Amino acid sequence: MTGFDHSHWLDREPYSMNAAEKSGALTEAMRDLTEWHRDHCAEYGRILDLVAEHTPVEALEDVPFIPVRLFKELDLMSIGKDQVFKMMTSSGTSGQQVSRIYLDKETAALQSKILARLMGEVLGRKRLPMLVIDSPSVLRNRNAFSARGAGILGFSLFGQDVTYALDDDMKLDIAAVEAFLERHSDQPIFLFGFTFMIWQHFYTPLKAMGKRLPIDKGILLHGGGWKKLQDQAVGNAEFRAAMAECAGIARVVNYYGMVEQTGSIFLECEEGHLHAPIYADVIIRDPSNFQALEAGKTGLIEVMSLIPRSYPGHALLTEDIGRIEGEDDCRCGRRGKYFTVAGRVAKAEVRGCSDTYEKHS
Repeated sequence: MTGFDHSHWLDREPYSMNAAEKSGALTEAMRDLTEWHRDHCAEYGRILDLVAEHTPVEALEDVPFIPVRLFKELDLMSIGKDQVFKMMTSSGTSGQQVSRIYLDKETAALQSKILARLMGEVLGRKRLPMLVIDSPSVLRNRNAFSARGAGILGFSLFGQDVTYALDDDMKLDIAAVEAFLERHSDQPIFLFGFTFMIWQHFYTPLKAMGKRLPIDKGILLHGGGWKKLQDQAVGNAEFRAAMAECAGIARVVNYYGMVEQTGSIFLECEEGHLHAPIYADVIIRDPSNFQALEAGKTGLIEVMSLIPRSYPGHALLTEDIGRIEGEDDCRCGRRGKYFTVAGRVAKAEVRGCSDTYEKHS
């Protein structure tokens, strides 16, 4: 479609570029993407004419960004309607607007390839037995089939014997879980779910039953929905301890990502930091003037990704607050920027894969 060559990015290990090499290569890719979207998405072109000075893009900080909530207000696409392969929507409670993201086949394929490279870092190259801490009804309920359903389907590609831990009423199906564990005893197991739902529908019932599941070889990937847990004074350390307590799960990997940049997830390392792979980056901006901030300073998180070709989502200002902790020198050995997320900006509309789950959904 776009003529962008991404093969050399896919040939590289996800955390293999140092700051100087990555900055130059990604800036060039972002510059090309910006011009592509300016030429092929009329609304995006008008936005740039209004808000972005035509200064040369010499660094990642110079790439014009748009607020992520713009996808709730406008249908932004850089392809013809006949090229739309699928539309993804963010989760939203009733009454909330949702983001609409339009993918063509090329962008969808690139998402899958990059996600596979990143998941190889967590699971290795082999598909593992997979326990989804959710209900199969999420895939049947078209209203809920958005970020949550897409997340489950996307990550299920890396599992086998995919089994749901919850029944249609969101109750822990302990019989199904124990049968699954019996089938795969002494094997590594891939568990996936959204953070708050794991706490509410997996950990809490197990604790109430006084039951500890034998999942000592489990690898748990979770993301989204921290706000409700932080309201209950549950942070990352408490969450990890609870997973070890209820199921012996020692390997717990948090991730940061959003439907507006599906495929570009930021995985947590052993040191508790989120890492930008070579295909993506983060910039922290001062909320008062949007200037880029140096490492150690807290501000609004901007996410960049070279995946979005069918819609102008390559440089997005989120409503999340965080800070860059360093670059190329994390003790885990991965290169690239590493960062932490502190929460959401005050009064921002709450949105997220699992924050939006409600009992009556």
